[in-house]
Amino acid sequence: MAEPTEDVTYRDEDWYAEELVDRHFVRCSFFHVDLTEAVSQGAVFTECVFGNVAFNASRHTDSAFTRCTFKRCNLFEAEFTGCKLVGSVFDQCDLRPLRISGGDWSFAALPGADLRGVTITDVRMREVDLTGANLTGATVTGVDLSGAQLHASRLSGADLRGSDLTALDPTTVERAGAIVDAAQAIVLAQALGFEIR
Repeated sequence: MAEPTEDVTYRDEDWYAEELVDRHFVRCSFFHVDLTEAVSQGAVFTECVFGNVAFNASRHTDSAFTRCTFKRCNLFEAEFTGCKLVGSVFDQCDLRPLRISGGDWSFAALPGADLRGVTITDVRMREVDLTGANLTGATVTGVDLSGAQLHASRLSGADLRGSDLTALDPTTVERAGAIVDAAQAIVLAQALGFEIR
């Protein structure tokens, strides 16, 4: 891992298709930086701020964005594989279509996010804030959503098979056509007060 770059502000820079391998940024700010088609591998961003950054078609593998803030960023067709985004906040970001596979997004905040049709598989998302998020038609399979805030989220047509839905109150979400497996159906029936015999 390279020596960390600390407390630097990057503004209006073109990092198109940049390869960020084992780079480490601490408390850095990125404003209007173009990271379109950039690739990160083993990079670490700690408590960084991204404002109006283009992550379009970027690929991130085994990288960490911990306690970072993303404001008005565009993540069109971005992919995160095995990444850690613990405690990061997304505000007014364009997140579709987005692919997240593996990794840890626990305590991340995505309230009100438009996540229609995104693909999230085998991710740890404990206590994630998805209040009011729109996951219509999304694939959210094998995801640990224990303790997640899901109030008023829209799950219509979403594939939720294999995910931990113990924090889900079925009466507070839009759920028409959402797909669950048999074990989840029991959990949801119990949440509604049914006794399974």
